[in-house]
Amino acid sequence: MNEKEVAEIRRRFRQETSNITHIRGCFVNDQREIVSEFDQSLLSMSQEESEKFLAIIKRTLSGTLGKNLIDISFDTQQVVDGEEHQLLMELKNSSLKNEDAVQTFFQRVIQAVSMEGNYLILLAHDTYDIPYHSHDGDRQDDASSEVFPYILCSICAIKQTKPELSYFAVENVFHNCQENWLVSAPELGFLFPAFDDRSANIYNALYYTRNIEENHAEFVEAVFKTDVPMPAAEQKEIFQSVLGDALAEECRYDVVQSVHEQLCGMIEEHKANKETEPLVVCKGAVKDVLQSCGVSDATVSAFDEKYDAEFGADTELSPRNIVDTKKFEVRTPDVTIHVNPDRSDLVETRMIDGAKYILIRVEEGVEVNGVNIHIS
Repeated sequence: MNEKEVAEIRRRFRQETSNITHIRGCFVNDQREIVSEFDQSLLSMSQEESEKFLAIIKRTLSGTLGKNLIDISFDTQQVVDGEEHQLLMELKNSSLKNEDAVQTFFQRVIQAVSMEGNYLILLAHDTYDIPYHSHDGDRQDDASSEVFPYILCSICAIKQTKPELSYFAVENVFHNCQENWLVSAPELGFLFPAFDDRSANIYNALYYTRNIEENHAEFVEAVFKTDVPMPAAEQKEIFQSVLGDALAEECRYDVVQSVHEQLCGMIEEHKANKETEPLVVCKGAVKDVLQSCGVSDATVSAFDEKYDAEFGADTELSPRNIVDTKKFEVRTPDVTIHVNPDRSDLVETRMIDGAKYILIRVEEGVEVNGVNIHIS
């Protein structure tokens, strides 16, 4: 799925546009025991409660593609007779009314999810009459081209509040509020089937993880029986390690700066061109950057080998996963310098009388602990 398709489904989660009639839930404690279950109708809720439910599950489609939102693919054999795929299809086709399928799914999730404390499994079913889009991009809401039924699963931590002193306006007094249980934003979840090319694709699902340092591989294995890409934070850490180890003595400031700038440039260009497909970069693009910085052929070959060993020769990475467009940092054991990514040219490294220095070119507006200082 691309950003436009994700945004189109996200717009469904409002009372006036959603066809979600009920939400099924399962409250699980820290012993992996089901405390309670519910099948709650949105139509019987107050508007405020209904909107809160929709706002929570909507966040399962938040974040960045390739980082928080990850495409999951099923192979042909799984679609034909895979138990995990058949279960997802039954949940969708029955609109969550097949009790055996729902209970099987709950148990499968409970056995796989490892979360600290209590949590909630939420399941919602929606049917989207996809508006027709003409070739010139005009949307025609009264001309539905296809119906897209799908399920959305959200797994949310439940946190206990602390007793607090609170003001009760009716009585004009303060009382101690009792402890309560609050549902947090989803930690993980998925959409099935995927909404690819504005149509149902039963060969794919869109998987969500809130924490980019954790991909919850056990959950993915239990629900989809497939591998999941390494977490975005781990991709960044390994890429940095590969780059540093391969370059060795040639790992200069200007080389790392150039890699950062060019990858950020690709991201900005992709955004400016309003490309719908997620941006990815192959190792060849990084090798071109290294060669443009004057890095030796032997070092570029070393990068090639280390990249293959860690990621695989044909693996493409999202630049958003390996660079931070809003951050450029220079760090020593004792000093950390945060630099505007657009002005990394103000920093240079130099040897002076045999000592290593980081130099920062400045003009006016230099402060130390909030005090303007003069450099003479």
